[in-house]
Formats: sequence, C-alpha cells, structure tokens
Amino acid sequence: MAANIDLLIQKMCDKQEEEAYVYADQLAEIGGEEVLQKLVKVLKGEDVESGYLAARALSAMEDNHEALEPLLEVIHDKNNKMKNGTFVQALEGFDLSSKFVDILRLYLFGNFKASFIAKDYLDYTEFDITPRTIKKAEKHWNHFQNNSKHDESFDIKKEEVEAILNDLKSMFEE
Repeated sequence: MAANIDLLIQKMCDKQEEEAYVYADQLAEIGGEEVLQKLVKVLKGEDVESGYLAARALSAMEDNHEALEPLLEVIHDKNNKMKNGTFVQALEGFDLSSKFVDILRLYLFGNFKASFIAKDYLDYTEFDITPRTIKKAEKHWNHFQNNSKHDESFDIKKEEVEAILNDLKSMFEE
C-alpha cells in the first residue's frame, strides 16, 4: 500500500501530468494517517502547485483535522500571501469552528481571493466564540485599522468587521 501511495503522490506532483488532480482525489479517497502525513509534507514543500493539489486532497479527506494547522501555517506564510487563495479555498473541507480569529485575519489581511473566501466562511460557519476569542479578534482589527490605507475597501471591511464584533459582544452581554 505504501508504494501505491508514493506512486500516486509522485504522479500528483508530476509537472507533465495533465490530470494531476485525479491522483489528489484518489489519495483523498484512500485517506488515513500515512496519506495525511505524506500530503502535509507536500503541502509544506517548495512547489506551490503540488501544495495546491495536496491541499485539495487533504480538504477532501475524512479525519483531516490533523492537517488543519499545517494548512493554516502555509496560508499565513508571508511568502504565500499573494498566492494563497487556493489554499484558503481548501479550508472548506475542514472544521473551522475553533478558527474564527484565523479566518478574520484572512479576511482582513488576505489577497483579494483569500479575503473574499474568508468572508464567506465568516458569514456561514458556526464558530465557537468566547470572550477571549473576541479580544484576539479585536487586537487584529486594531492592527488592521492602524496599518491600512483608509480607502473604499477599508470602509467596506470596517463596516463588516464592526458589525461582526458587535454581534459577538452582544452574545456575552445578556
């Protein structure tokens, strides 16, 4: 089985392979700890194209929670800032309920695609929220306000984020 998994990963990462995503999908179907660990290694590797495919496979796997932190590390890596939209898209296959602050950060600081997808997660994910989560979110919001150009895009985010934070705070005031 291990040789089969290695062969599928090799084919998934092959630049000449026109349907590499098929191999990513096959790896997701196989699943399991061994596949997860090998895909995380590809995800964190130097080749961003192979990383996208690994993220796709990890997103589609069952029992993939162990891969969420490595995926977030890749997403938040400054070297990937302008090319992390596909990685952010892969988050849809994960339980994000405990990742409100990470998703808010992506909305605030991500490139256009990452920010757009993160906004969708903010709107449609049920998050586990605590007063501490709100404090952390406010810290990132303040950082964004102090370090961003105050243009039309800023105004839109300001309206959205302040509405979200006010809603969250009101949950704890009752």
